[in-house]
Amino acid sequence: MDTLKRLEQIIAERATAAPDKSYVAKLNAKGLETIAKKLGEEATETVIAALSQGKDELAAESADLLFHLLVLLQAKGVSLDQVMSELDRREGVSGLVEKASRGG
Repeated sequence: MDTLKRLEQIIAERATAAPDKSYVAKLNAKGLETIAKKLGEEATETVIAALSQGKDELAAESADLLFHLLVLLQAKGVSLDQVMSELDRREGVSGLVEKASRGG
């Protein structure tokens, strides 16, 4: 968890850098739609790695996915602590019960 917290801080620091100096700043400059699309691309690459590649490839794609999720969360003003609190709230609740409580 410490790694994700450090990464969240780095992403926050780089969000306001010059776009030519930081990948995070470049994504932010392109806007939320671009960030969301990039997250979708990384999710697809993670699924492909899970289905047809090895553990190392899946780990690498998963790291990319987590990174881009953190960029999206930062862009929307959602902290990792908020996400963890939601996971804590769901702990011990059946996934089926939790999903039903959201109407889906």
